[in-house]
Amino acid sequence: MKSSQKTIEVHERPAPHKWIALSLQHLLAMFGATVLVPFLTGLSPAVALFTSGFGTLIFIVCTKGKVPAYLGSSFAFIGPIIAAKEQYGIPAALGGTIAAGLIYVLASAIISLIGTGWIKKFFPPVLVGSVIIVIGMGLAPTAISMAVLNSDTAALSNPGVFTALVTLAVTIIASVFFKGFLGVIPILFGIAAGYFTGLLTGLVDLKIIEGAVWFSVPKFTLPEFSLPAIAGIAPVALVTMAEHIGDILTLSGVTGRDFTANPGLHRTLLGDGLATSFAGLVGGPPNTTYGENIGVMAITKVYSVWVTGGAAVLAILLSVFGKFEAFISSIPQPVMGGICMALFGIIAASGLRMLVSSGVDYTDKHNLLLSSVVLTLGIGGAKLNAHAFGNVIQVSSMAFATLAGVILNLLFQLTGKNKEKEHVQKQAEA
Repeated sequence: MKSSQKTIEVHERPAPHKWIALSLQHLLAMFGATVLVPFLTGLSPAVALFTSGFGTLIFIVCTKGKVPAYLGSSFAFIGPIIAAKEQYGIPAALGGTIAAGLIYVLASAIISLIGTGWIKKFFPPVLVGSVIIVIGMGLAPTAISMAVLNSDTAALSNPGVFTALVTLAVTIIASVFFKGFLGVIPILFGIAAGYFTGLLTGLVDLKIIEGAVWFSVPKFTLPEFSLPAIAGIAPVALVTMAEHIGDILTLSGVTGRDFTANPGLHRTLLGDGLATSFAGLVGGPPNTTYGENIGVMAITKVYSVWVTGGAAVLAILLSVFGKFEAFISSIPQPVMGGICMALFGIIAASGLRMLVSSGVDYTDKHNLLLSSVVLTLGIGGAKLNAHAFGNVIQVSSMAFATLAGVILNLLFQLTGKNKEKEHVQKQAEA
């Protein structure tokens, strides 16, 4: 069936009633992960929502309104922040967060001087497509876990499983069969159906909403600067920059635009870095571009920066509107698991589409080996611990796979050039 769904481009601003609904989809997609990080690290969820929204607006300004990314709390910093908090306190951990953001700013300045011509050399289509698949499939276990489909009680009689599958089914039906504006808000339909199912199966706790206050000011925390805390947190930025590049390349593939060239990787890094430093200034966790929101764009074909900007404004409002925050918090995990099964799968499928459309030749053993290594490390969940300044920094599977792919690609290129030189030399001697 050929889809008649209209694409809403990056610069297009939807009508107000559509705009709010489309932005709400992005808010719902990012909410769970964004508030989970502060829960795990001891930071304020309300402040995390505020810095997520404000950080996204900073990103939009830095990228001249050309990149429809949404920024939420980064999982890569959870371990280092917890370690710094336990040893030096939360204010010192926030100081490390500011330093991590400034590393992004420094990298942005360097890239603005040397240009982005190196990206195609370091990230050929075979690597980019493989990394995109890793981003989607690497997140897949999280979706399956949220949907309770990896437990010993995974059966239709399990309320969580049933709710997740209803959510997924309604999302698919809305995406494929609904026309016009209804066809671009399938996630809202899926969440609504899942929430109603959760009410019927007893998964929704309405006491959370009843006990919440209507309005409250987020509890901001000022940072302190401790060299040991900075040494433990800031170097993680070197790893998350690889994730940033992967996300920007994924977003470029989904939207059909090269954001590394226009507005430029230096601008996206600058936006990400300033958003992270701002978060540290007021008590929020580091920010990063979110795969969940890229998945929303992939399934809806709505790439408007006005929509992601609208989601940012809603997040800021949500940080002071206690009742609505509680309502979002009351959405059962299986509902978001059903949504994420679709979103993460679409990200992976976008990587497959890039490999096909780029004409990657898998009869070439270099391409075959490169994809094999990247997919195995990334989807397999391989992690690497690095020791720096007396602290252990864990390199995530996505960053590990990306870095391994870059190194392999450069080695293959170097080997190819050496063989070419030997061939030319033999011809000259003959």
